[in-house]
Amino acid sequence: MSVKSWAAPAALMLATAMSTAAQAEPSEAARQFGARDNVTDVTISPDGNALAVIQPTTGRGAVLSIIHLDGDGSLKPILRSSGNPERLRYCRWSTNTRLVCGLYVIDQIGTSFYGYTRLFSINADGSDQKLLSARGSEYSLGIALGGGGVIDWLGDKGNGNVLMQRYVVPEMTTGHLTARTSEGLAVERVDTRTLERATVEPPRGGVVGYVTDGRGVVRLMARRPTTSLGQSAGRYDFLYRRKNSREWLPLTTLTTSGGRAKGFEPQAVDPDLDLVYGLDSTGGRVGLYSIALDGSMTKKLVFERPDADIDGLIQIGRQDRVVGASWVTDKRQSAMFDPPLKQFAASLSRALPGAPLTSFVDASTDEQKLVMSARSDTDPGRFYLFDKTTKKLAEILPIRPQLASVKLATVKPISFPAADGTMVPGYLTLPPGSDGKNLPAIVLPHGGPWARDEWNFDWLPQFFANRGYAVLQPNYRGSTGYGDNWFQQNGFRSWKTAVGDIDDGGRWLIKQGIADAGKLAIVGWSYGGYAALQSSAVDPTLFKAIVAVAPVTDFEMLREEWKGDSTPASLDQTFGTHATAEEGSPARHADRFAAPVLLFHGDRDQNVSIRESELMASRLKGAGKPVQLVEYKGLDHQLDDDAARTDLLDKADTFLRATMKL
Repeated sequence: MSVKSWAAPAALMLATAMSTAAQAEPSEAARQFGARDNVTDVTISPDGNALAVIQPTTGRGAVLSIIHLDGDGSLKPILRSSGNPERLRYCRWSTNTRLVCGLYVIDQIGTSFYGYTRLFSINADGSDQKLLSARGSEYSLGIALGGGGVIDWLGDKGNGNVLMQRYVVPEMTTGHLTARTSEGLAVERVDTRTLERATVEPPRGGVVGYVTDGRGVVRLMARRPTTSLGQSAGRYDFLYRRKNSREWLPLTTLTTSGGRAKGFEPQAVDPDLDLVYGLDSTGGRVGLYSIALDGSMTKKLVFERPDADIDGLIQIGRQDRVVGASWVTDKRQSAMFDPPLKQFAASLSRALPGAPLTSFVDASTDEQKLVMSARSDTDPGRFYLFDKTTKKLAEILPIRPQLASVKLATVKPISFPAADGTMVPGYLTLPPGSDGKNLPAIVLPHGGPWARDEWNFDWLPQFFANRGYAVLQPNYRGSTGYGDNWFQQNGFRSWKTAVGDIDDGGRWLIKQGIADAGKLAIVGWSYGGYAALQSSAVDPTLFKAIVAVAPVTDFEMLREEWKGDSTPASLDQTFGTHATAEEGSPARHADRFAAPVLLFHGDRDQNVSIRESELMASRLKGAGKPVQLVEYKGLDHQLDDDAARTDLLDKADTFLRATMKL
């Protein structure tokens, strides 16, 4: 189960700040594809009369605007965040006139960086901004990095109140009669206008999340047992309550091993059917199941696919009502359980044939007005508002208007044979208008490694296709979505298979005549960056240029970053033994590299420390190998900054062209 936690500082900066590597004149294509999405979040008021929209500002900032649907439809800005350091992540309406928003901040103590979240509320006219996350005091024995999260919006009966879960920090008792000694995750009913609070669930140590029924009743609790050293024991214990009861009863246990979960993972409670929906693996595939919460513990299969893992629920409305399930084969697909919405989804597909990937974003309380998004491989997407009463579908905003005049490349699902004969799925993107022969080409493995690529618009491969490269995105063994056998032991422990599949993708491009053997490069981000580097340790002559963004370069270094929260046994399940690290870490084999390397990294990366790129650059330089490291100040793993992404694209393209003599 994923437990959401959101954050932000007490005040917002109104000026946008940028700190990236300087670049004189990036190409027009780099500017167009490097620009962030024009809109990142849209939410509709409970009465359906207003929209709140978050859009990026120049650099890394964001602006929150309101659209009054009974007015002229214009955007009225009410708040700006600079993105340095606070980043506006999302907003949602608590009443028809007030919003709750989440911020994420990366701060620094000495040479160490840490991230924290905060919630605040604000009126739709921009007035009365208040910090919703509980404030600490001079007596607090620590800092709550998580500012809490809303777990129930209480429908139309909330009247401005929400249910929030937050971590309670104890206070010192010396000389302080009213000090708080309890510690752990609690649930509070919070008035988003007055900040008045009432405890719904007391603080409990070891608890990492609660789930309600969408109507204000807490029905599920997740515990994460730890060792005597405070490290994860590698499992989650879920408990539930029967209706009208306060007693917690055992539900299921979920174990985690090397990135793959085993057991029933609760997702959402249906109060009318009195059951919980969850994902579970049977026969090596993940399906959607339900368990009755009436005490009988009756478990039923709701939906499964023989060819793919079910990876998510489709939910709608302010109560997050479950209406379907979703999975990916060649393209993302869905099954709708709600008959009216199933019919509507079919009608929407006919109305938007060029954008078959549609999703529900938000809905008014009565679900008569729906916010939707629609996109495809050659359409970055648009947000729409559908009015069920008038049956009118209206566009709200395009996601990437800067690409409106740019011809985008089609993405084709393909498969290629690995060395052992296994057919590896992936996606091939060819330059628009190309005959697909004798091209400069890029293998672009995804990050994770517990992730997968999907058929969709993706700014990174689309940029390279625009610049004339063929791009192959392999879903190598170690990717998710294909079942246990495909996942293997994850991309770290099974790195030989994963990197082997990725390299075989490059060989396939050459054999098919798509790629010129002398103009084949590899580009990757995060684990994809690791694979790009490790491929050169395995076969130094295959790729002629290597670009790695925020890469893992040494298993032991990453293991060290994770050890505070994980036991040695758990780390072994993820990264393997010291022998695995010695053999599978590219930084330990710099002497094998033949191709030039270009590295990019944000100095505030919380996922993969910039020390990994610094180590790689140092080892390559020490071995006399050509390498360049570009550091972006103030940015984390995603490099969520227009200037930084533009700079990255332009530098990467320039490097590839110079290295491969294009």
